[in-house]
Amino acid sequence: MHYFPPPVLDRRIRFALVGCGRIAHNHFNAIVQHQDRCELTGVCDIDPVALAAASKRTGARPYRGLGEMLAKCNADAFIICTPSGLHPEQAVQIAASGRHVITEKPMATRWEDGKRMVAACDAAGVRMFVVKQNRRNATLQLLKSAVDKRRFGRIYMVNLNVFWTRPDDYYNSAKWRGTWEYDGGAFMNQASHYVDLIDWIVGPVESLQAYTATLARDIEVEDTGVISLRWRNGALGSMNVTMLTYPRNLEGSITILGERGTVRIGGVAVNEVQQWEFAEPDEDDARVHDASYQTTSVYGFGHPLYYDNVIKVLRGEAEPETDGREGLKSLEVLIAAYKSARDGKRVALPLEY
Repeated sequence: MHYFPPPVLDRRIRFALVGCGRIAHNHFNAIVQHQDRCELTGVCDIDPVALAAASKRTGARPYRGLGEMLAKCNADAFIICTPSGLHPEQAVQIAASGRHVITEKPMATRWEDGKRMVAACDAAGVRMFVVKQNRRNATLQLLKSAVDKRRFGRIYMVNLNVFWTRPDDYYNSAKWRGTWEYDGGAFMNQASHYVDLIDWIVGPVESLQAYTATLARDIEVEDTGVISLRWRNGALGSMNVTMLTYPRNLEGSITILGERGTVRIGGVAVNEVQQWEFAEPDEDDARVHDASYQTTSVYGFGHPLYYDNVIKVLRGEAEPETDGREGLKSLEVLIAAYKSARDGKRVALPLEY
């Protein structure tokens, strides 16, 4: 049993953010949408231009370093939006100061680092949240509900596709992009929210085998990969990922084929229910039409909904939907896939007992 700081009931929740790059703007927007219950009190970046722009946009006080922000900023929770390989040390540092940790995906690029982050938050008695905003998409909430209600009967096959494009300009925009230590490849970075669906929607994985390739980009990590999967419930499936789709992002999808149901959620980022058939009707069926939405962004619109849960947790009104242990589940699948691709072998899960 973990004991956390008392809930914040008499004021707004105070957030601070480190790493004012492209994903930080989704966090800024989400916090503004909940400004009756929370506020952003500090921003931090080693790039003075990005820091000045973030401070001007949000009105939050700027800090040049995380250590300074931890010492001088009175935030309840610190949000980590830095390159993935920096997340572990920063999470440990934040936890040691007695503040809650919110980290973007992937929580870490190495399995041991992920466990270390969770252990540090446990030891300090603080919360750890891993951002999995796509879980809040209306389309995926419906699919999750259908699986939880066992509407499919026995699940036979599951397929996930992420056919996107990331040009050379994207990888060249920062030295950390496309590196093993700080970024991870197509599976770990761009498609990590889809890897998250493997366990969250379908259940624990029994084993997997993966191939990865770097076919076109001048990077350390993969720009393309495939995973064959066997779940503990007996289902078989695959995940196909590439960042080389011509000429633009084409598809982010999940298809589930079961004994008594078939569902395909596609579009550019699981934003369209394209097939929804079950042997038995359910009240959820009436929500299918309204669940689909138009998007040009692969990020979706889940950050505000994600923050609603974080705020409720810190106010003592809810339990976290994606804590550190939940974050470790998708990291474990990712690490297993990279081990398999490297060694040319099937990898069984869990990685350790």
